[in-house]
Amino acid sequence: MTVFNPDNVEEFYEIGDELGSGQFAVVRRCRHKRTGVEYAAKFIKKRRNKSSRRGVSREDIEREVNILKEIQHPNIITLHEVFESKAEVILILELVAGGELFDFLAEKESLSEEEATQFLKQILDGVLYLHSKQIAHFDLKPENIMLLNRSVPHPRIKLIDFGLAHKIDFGNILKTFLELRSLWLQKW
Repeated sequence: MTVFNPDNVEEFYEIGDELGSGQFAVVRRCRHKRTGVEYAAKFIKKRRNKSSRRGVSREDIEREVNILKEIQHPNIITLHEVFESKAEVILILELVAGGELFDFLAEKESLSEEEATQFLKQILDGVLYLHSKQIAHFDLKPENIMLLNRSVPHPRIKLIDFGLAHKIDFGNILKTFLELRSLWLQKW
């Protein structure tokens, strides 16, 4: 079992406004009290017991944290540290304050081919990196493709929300797929 910092997160960070929320998590802006650096704090509700459907299991939280600890890429959100209380695990993450790529694109009247290419390249670079680490995101959707800062000429894409991500043995998956394909072909 992974050990997270049991100290109260509010001893180290000032917790600010809500940036977003999901079924079992809330993301809030926070500022480190000593350094003044701003981050995003993702408060994940822990499941109270195995039979409960409310909250996220310890195993799933640990999987997300372990994956985030393993990855370092300019197009993927960065994990800074992890705290744990009785009811929650709090991930201190890089602040990605530029909003969703989808909203940014909807506000623009037009997008040049070069801009579109740059956005797509950044997304694919992030996914290629994940796959090189044998990680599948499993939740890539417009809401999970963010801009680090929208007010710069060439905004950087950040892939976020690794709650459903898994380490995958792609060799075994391909082998299984080919075996199933072979069985299907024999049947027909």
